Amino acid sequence: MEGTIIKGYSGFYYVLAVDGNLYECSLRGKNRQKKVKFLPGDKVKITTVDEKTGAIEEVLPRKTELLRPSIANVEQLVILAAVADPAPDLQLIDRLTVFAKWNNILPVICFNKTDLTTAEELTRLKDIYEPTGFPLYFCSTVTGEGVEELKAQLRGKISALAGNSGVGKSSMLNALNEGAWEQATGKVSDKLKRGKHTTRHVELFDFGNQTLIADTPGFSVMQLPEDIKREELCWLFPEFVPYLGECRFATCLHKSEPQCKIKEQLEEEKLAKSRYEHYLLFLEEVIAQERSY
Repeated sequence: MEGTIIKGYSGFYYVLAVDGNLYECSLRGKNRQKKVKFLPGDKVKITTVDEKTGAIEEVLPRKTELLRPSIANVEQLVILAAVADPAPDLQLIDRLTVFAKWNNILPVICFNKTDLTTAEELTRLKDIYEPTGFPLYFCSTVTGEGVEELKAQLRGKISALAGNSGVGKSSMLNALNEGAWEQATGKVSDKLKRGKHTTRHVELFDFGNQTLIADTPGFSVMQLPEDIKREELCWLFPEFVPYLGECRFATCLHKSEPQCKIKEQLEEEKLAKSRYEHYLLFLEEVIAQERSY
């Protein structure tokens, strides 16, 4: 029977199978000998022993794989930001969209706490991010605005949720799953919470209907992927793509070169200034990483 690993703990793997049951699985000897690495999100084949236990026979090919945090087969990265309290960190949003696209993962942008801001601010954010073509949601866990629409985006997929502290991540997860997520995470002991050297592992939570959402530590502060080349970065900004190849120089990095189509679009206000500024910031990081090698 096939299933998905939702977490690994003390040598056992917990597999949500297609029959809807959760099985505590050990590894077959051949997998232990080969030192096969299993990750949350891995699709596996298992043999069941009884209603609660089984053994992993093999891991199926991965569609995507992230190393930090370690998780497999993520289909979309839900980037959660608040429109107020705290103010949205647009650089982090853009950094995460680059990270997701580089890893063949769909970025989904969700602005929470719409009940705390003005229509003008919502329009400003919409004008910045609608041209990217990324799925874009405006939500409030207080009023319920946008929650059902976001839930539909997540249904049947493996998603990871990223966002700074204070943006309402726990509230959103509870709104999406009617409080069940809070019940699951509330079992963590006070001792573990206080531990100075506690390691937070990635865990997938079952939201029903084959909908899995990863509780992923480590997304709030991050470097760009080390293998991005300077000439590849612009392709990770979808609103730039229609104009690429139209610059005077084929090697244009859209920074200080003359007759740059991207800069022309910026001057005509057809591209968002903040997105372009972050592109330049990321370009400097990518160039610095290239030089470090």
